[in-house]
Amino acid sequence: MTCKPDCMRFGAFIAPYHSLAENPTLILERDMQLVELMDRLGYDEAWIGEHHSAGFESIASPELFIAMAAERTRHIRLGTGVSSLTYHHPLILADRVVQLDHQTRGRIMFGAGPGQLPSDAAMLGIDPAKQRDMMVAALETILDLFDGKVVNRDEGWFRVIDGRLQVLPYQRPRMEVAVACAVTPNGPMTAGRLGASMLSVAASSGAGFAALPDHWRICEEAAREAGRTVHRDSWRIVAPVHVAETREQALKDVSHGIMDSVVDYLRKLGMEKALPSIAGLETGEQAAKAWADNTWATFGTLTYGTPDDVAERIEQMLDQSGGFGTFLFLAHNAADWEATRKSYDLFAQYVMPRFQDRDRRTQSVDWAAARAGELIGAMGKATEQAIEKHKDRLHQS
Repeated sequence: MTCKPDCMRFGAFIAPYHSLAENPTLILERDMQLVELMDRLGYDEAWIGEHHSAGFESIASPELFIAMAAERTRHIRLGTGVSSLTYHHPLILADRVVQLDHQTRGRIMFGAGPGQLPSDAAMLGIDPAKQRDMMVAALETILDLFDGKVVNRDEGWFRVIDGRLQVLPYQRPRMEVAVACAVTPNGPMTAGRLGASMLSVAASSGAGFAALPDHWRICEEAAREAGRTVHRDSWRIVAPVHVAETREQALKDVSHGIMDSVVDYLRKLGMEKALPSIAGLETGEQAAKAWADNTWATFGTLTYGTPDDVAERIEQMLDQSGGFGTFLFLAHNAADWEATRKSYDLFAQYVMPRFQDRDRRTQSVDWAAARAGELIGAMGKATEQAIEKHKDRLHQS
């Protein structure tokens, strides 16, 4: 049975991915403009990534980006998507996030993960095999600090002695906290045990899609064992999509920059052996079709097409997962800026309403249509009566 939310929310997961040929100053501005556009179009949230190497994912500090984005938007909620907890002392990171919570008047969300890029970990001398355990320890510490507790903890890689926040979160009891989940059960277990939301970043990948029902079951069981509750409406699903007025136009759009923004990145990371479908690609159209037919690691599987095509994909993910609360674009930047703007616009115009109480308007027009004869007849009769009344007044005068 699928549990569909009464009013699904929508947003974007902005890693982001950009061609190495682009101006690094201008791509930051374009990411900012995307968040501004989403705010105007009525999207609910944007999650901003943290990366420190490999060049393509060019935002190093989601907190800095969010601070500026908050000044340029009015409604959209802004999340760290995600803060790599193993790269920071938990007390300092908690303090920064709380400051953002106050600066944004409660529009901040805190997404947590271990750190995705092995090249980031290598520069910091971190063993990737230890990152998940390190993240859990850091997150436990941060949540205690958010809750106003005094923390004493020694994990070797960080120590906290009588640690406490000098200011508590603006949102009470605290801002929403989400844990990044990919394919393994670690993320769902941590989210459930700590009562956090799940942020399923690989939900459209083959393994990630298959794991969705198990992930919710694991999360619920872990929450129950810890005496906590979790809710499907706080579960977020990420997938790469692109919308255009026709499938042909959508294919043309994503063919434009997919080789530079996605394929080149995967190849430079040495992924050709793990992802045979990226080998031998020579054109953007070949790449777009290959991505739509295959899973490309945590990039998932691309859906391009009309609003109907993308809505159908969301329905599939709802059915597979059993229900979730928020659908997030993976901001892939395979299309150029104008086509990307059009995609987000079309999605807001024609996809969002299908999952946001569209039945109410349909029921209203159906009710009016069923009574059309009666209502139009009554209106015609009222018009005739008004004319006759006016004639009577003329005769009396």
